[in-house]
Amino acid sequence: MNAPTVAQAPAATVLVSCQNVARTFGRGAGAVVAVHGTYCLVRAHDRIAVMGPSGSGKSTLLHLMAGLERPTGGTVTWPGLTMDGGLRARDIGVVFQSPSLINNLDVAENAGLPLVLAGRPEGEARRRALEALDLVGAGDLMGKLPQELSGGQAQRVAIARVLALRPRLVLADEPTGQLDRVTGRHIVDVLLGVADRIGAALVVSTHDPSVGERFPARWTMSDGRLTVPFDSGPPTAGDTGRGGTP
Repeated sequence: MNAPTVAQAPAATVLVSCQNVARTFGRGAGAVVAVHGTYCLVRAHDRIAVMGPSGSGKSTLLHLMAGLERPTGGTVTWPGLTMDGGLRARDIGVVFQSPSLINNLDVAENAGLPLVLAGRPEGEARRRALEALDLVGAGDLMGKLPQELSGGQAQRVAIARVLALRPRLVLADEPTGQLDRVTGRHIVDVLLGVADRIGAALVVSTHDPSVGERFPARWTMSDGRLTVPFDSGPPTAGDTGRGGTP
């Protein structure tokens, strides 16, 4: 089957812009600041690992980028992506740590479900799901149920589910967190390979240095504060190479 494709964006296109973004949970004395005032940009074709220990704010930052969380300070914008009402940009695909497949749907049905929910014809949804499964090396699993899969196989299906949407930005939140090291390495191979094939930017959060070293750009989160190498301050409108927490 032919691999799904998306239109190639210019290398300098900014897909997501975080300007002094903060996220606080709770109020008063019990408030927890998950992300402090943070500046960062994600551009077309970027390959970024956001590294840090559990509880450092990595997942919250990715959720803010995806529009799954509202910032309590600052702004998140998606200048290079198509908005689908509200916060969510429909050009973004999110891979979570847990595959969260639906047990009474087979692999092909799970991979095509987001397309069905988006109103795509059933035949198109199945065709794109099978293309995506082939691309991640899970085409031979299409008739199996989730409970028949290994952890690595289930995560491949979850990646295919995102890929079937043909996103321009893939955000993967600790995608290897529940896998052994060998399987985790294979999943990173799949993510990088898929991003290359469809021309998507890829941002992965991880606490594993062996995952982070696979990415040319490595950001660090610690206690909700983002550090970007060679940071020289908040980005300006004409500067797409800076980021961090002032």
